[in-house]
Amino acid sequence: MTHEELTISVAIASWKNTVGRADKVFSTLTDENFLQEVATGRNRIIYLLGHLTAVHDGLHPILGLGERLYPDFEAIFISNPDGAIKVFPSTPQLKKSWSDVNHSLFEHFGRVSPENWLQRHMAMSDEDYAKDPTRNRLSVLLSRTNHLSYHLGQIMLTR
Repeated sequence: MTHEELTISVAIASWKNTVGRADKVFSTLTDENFLQEVATGRNRIIYLLGHLTAVHDGLHPILGLGERLYPDFEAIFISNPDGAIKVFPSTPQLKKSWSDVNHSLFEHFGRVSPENWLQRHMAMSDEDYAKDPTRNRLSVLLSRTNHLSYHLGQIMLTR
C-alpha cells in the first residue's frame, strides 16, 4: 500500500467509525429523546439527524458520486433552522434516510481511486483548485467527519 493509499484509507476509516458511533447513539434514543434540544433554545436531536443526513447526502454531488438521494432535505435541514419548517419526516423515516445515504456513500467511497480523492471537489473551479490544491475531495471528507463529530458531541451532552 502506498503512502497515498494509506492516507486515504485512514480518512475513510475515520469517517466510517464516526458514522458507526452516530449509528449507535441514534439506535439507543427513544422518540422522546429525539425531541430534546441539545441546549435551551438550540436544535432538537431529530433536526440534527435530518441535518446530518442532508449534509452527508450532499457529499454525493460535491464528490462527483451522483445526485442526492433526498434532495428535499436541503430546504428542510440546511437552508432553514430547526422550527422554521413545521412538518418534516418522522424519526423512523429519518433513520432510514440516514442509513440509506451512508450506505450509498460507503459503496461509492470504495470505488474512488486515491488519485481522485486528491482532485478538486465539484463545488470549486479548476482555477480555484490550481490556487489551493488542498481544497480537494479528501478535505471535504475530513471536514464532514469533523462536522459529524461536533454534532455527535452535542447530542451526547443531552444524555
